Amino acid sequence: MIRLSRLADYAVLLMSRMAQAEDAVHNALDMAQATGVPTPTVSKLLATLARDGMLKSVRGAKGGYCLALPAREITVARIIAAIDGPIAITNCIEHPGSCDVETLCPSRHGWATINHAIRSALEGVTLADLSAPIQFPPAVPAADTHGNPGQKVV
Repeated sequence: MIRLSRLADYAVLLMSRMAQAEDAVHNALDMAQATGVPTPTVSKLLATLARDGMLKSVRGAKGGYCLALPAREITVARIIAAIDGPIAITNCIEHPGSCDVETLCPSRHGWATINHAIRSALEGVTLADLSAPIQFPPAVPAADTHGNPGQKVV
């Protein structure tokens, strides 16, 4: 099973929460209470995301962190990479030359293709996408027993 680290998952959660109030300043304690993530973990993640340039620190009594970029410019891939490092499904993708059988491996090209697809998918999703309200399609009236849409059966 391919999984994100717990910290990367929490970072996406925190950033999504911040994107819902894009212009607000968020502190670690409030973010911890709003998300259920422990305060020390929130503090660590916010500092890491700030070092990566996605957040900026705001000093003062009402200080904390705010998004450094518009939510539509921050991708899920960037958040994950800030926490977990480069997105790589196998070790040879992340560290070429690290595998003893790399030159003989018939599946290396396939893994590179899969890794590219995963990275592209994550780069195609932004915080704006994640924090947008869910849009449900309008309800369609049920068909009657004769297949005529929107007519009640009596």
